[in-house]
Amino acid sequence: MDEREKNGNGNHERVKDDSALENSPRSPLSSIDLAIDGAMNASIEQLYNNVCEMESSDDQSPSRASFISYGAESRIDLELRHLVGDVGGEVVERKKEIILEKKEESSDSRSSLNQKKPGESHSNGKKNVAKTAGSRISSRKSKSPDSVDEESPELGPWLLKQAREMVSSGENLNKAHDLALRAVKAFEKCAQGEKQQRLNLVMSLHILAAIYAGLGRYTDAVPVLERSIEIPMIEDGEDHSLAKFAGCMQLGDMYGLMGQVENSILLYTAGLEIQRQVLGETDARVGETCRYLAEAHVQAMQFEEASKLCQMALDIHKENGSSTTASIEEAADRKLMGLICDAKGDYEVALEHYVLASMAMSSQNHREDVASIDCSIGDAYMSLARFDESIFAYQKALAVFKQAKGENHSSVASVYVRLADLYNKIGKIRDSKSYCENALRIYLKPSPGTPVEEVATGFIEISAIYQSMNELEQSLKLLRRALKIYENAPGQQNTIAGIEAQMGVISYMMGNYPESYNIFKSAISKFRNSGEKKTALFGIALNQMGLACVQRYSINEAADLFEEAKTILEKEYGPYHPDTLAVYSNLAGTYDAMGRLDDAIEILEYVVGTREEKLGTANPEVEDEKQRLAALLKEAGRGRVKRNRALLTLLDNNPEIAPNCGQRPVY
Repeated sequence: MDEREKNGNGNHERVKDDSALENSPRSPLSSIDLAIDGAMNASIEQLYNNVCEMESSDDQSPSRASFISYGAESRIDLELRHLVGDVGGEVVERKKEIILEKKEESSDSRSSLNQKKPGESHSNGKKNVAKTAGSRISSRKSKSPDSVDEESPELGPWLLKQAREMVSSGENLNKAHDLALRAVKAFEKCAQGEKQQRLNLVMSLHILAAIYAGLGRYTDAVPVLERSIEIPMIEDGEDHSLAKFAGCMQLGDMYGLMGQVENSILLYTAGLEIQRQVLGETDARVGETCRYLAEAHVQAMQFEEASKLCQMALDIHKENGSSTTASIEEAADRKLMGLICDAKGDYEVALEHYVLASMAMSSQNHREDVASIDCSIGDAYMSLARFDESIFAYQKALAVFKQAKGENHSSVASVYVRLADLYNKIGKIRDSKSYCENALRIYLKPSPGTPVEEVATGFIEISAIYQSMNELEQSLKLLRRALKIYENAPGQQNTIAGIEAQMGVISYMMGNYPESYNIFKSAISKFRNSGEKKTALFGIALNQMGLACVQRYSINEAADLFEEAKTILEKEYGPYHPDTLAVYSNLAGTYDAMGRLDDAIEILEYVVGTREEKLGTANPEVEDEKQRLAALLKEAGRGRVKRNRALLTLLDNNPEIAPNCGQRPVY
């Protein structure tokens, strides 16, 4: 359970609970994430606190909590946590008499409300205020929003209160939407020229957008949030600047939910710059935003930028933390830095970060967080082929998760998947299958409250293990299950496309080329329509579809796909990357089959030269390419005779078709 603790400046920082790091994905390359149910409710409740806190414009105490204090939640969870921060102000009714009483009792009521547990009703926090207001409050509580005078200045706050309570209690979101719309209109009437009322309007827009998100109406939320960003003026002071920051972050989250990672990153970056201007470069909240933005770059597989931002967060939290012990925030930074290093192949460095993060969490007695980090430690050891140490780390985490969460929790299943992958790598197939079956038993009957994306990710990872065992039917079956989970989820087109692309690879391996082609065609269409830039994953999928076209003897279409894949991978990876070279090789074979012998020779000469430089002349892969090039040159010297030799070589002797792990198709 989250606790809120007051720091020396009177602000309130979020302290993460024991499971705060648990949802970080095993690998940033294979994470699939949806909004967590219930995230919006807490955010709206916090937003309402701010509306009420700032409604008293007479309270200019320097100890008043900030408009927003950005928390430390993971970007990968996609929770809408940027709406407001942890404010401990009174929740009051909007009557002049109450405001007068509030000024007298401000200190005591803040103190008592700061002890409120997250998710607890605000009714207890109202007691002192309600007593002073007497029966007028009681009679007003029984009113319907429709009974409040449309011209009353109390209407906006009252409608916000009703909308917030309706959402918090899980009631009809459509009704909450109507109330929030009325609140927006009420604040619009009095927002012209008055700073405080403009802030009220901004917060009502944030609530309306959050309700749209809860209804899955993300596109409707975008213009609402764009407006909430336009209204606050930085020159009007800190509260207005941070209101603009809040809008940027929430809009970034909305784009994330829609699968538009590029737009999401742009908004987070804008929010970070605003926050830096207002709070300074070294404020702890700026560090939290740096980490949040770093996680967005991880999702976009932009690891260098993610590393820079994560290091900024780490430096800020070290400066703000204790000189003797690492903070929870620093531990979270180090775990993310470990994931980034892991993705870049810097496994030893990743281990260093994981161990330091584990020590910090252990010193705070966060056992479940330590277990989560142990899983990451096990991943790094497995990448280093230090299998005994990896097994020890996984078993240690497994014991903690079983004790803390039960035998059938998804965190237990995730460790089973890791163990299955490890035993498969060392050739203990029976043990690997046993762990796969244990994990599937949990994923097929998940505990109540298990996020669906965890189940889908589990199916994808187990599918990859079965694929590597050449049990392709079982692998395909699990991918279909994952696809079914996401098929109606908004904003998941890229995720669905990635799953389909992997299904296309498996169909290709099974020799079902027409089905493979059709699946790839569907995946490519989704990638094109997602609105995102052309990523490396898209380039790889194009290459795979090109291979399916070759098998169907659609050579011209294959050449077009290989050429597009070549352009994308040259931009994303550079011309010397193995994936780019593989596409060059495929394109050379296709050009030869089309009779474009000179083009084929030119490409293959480059591939051979580069492979010799990178791999050495004795490498089997280099030798294969050299033989292909020699045959082409010989054929060119005696005149080109149209033959299918190069095409058959491409089909029968292509080393790029290989099983892969995870959701990304690797050829």
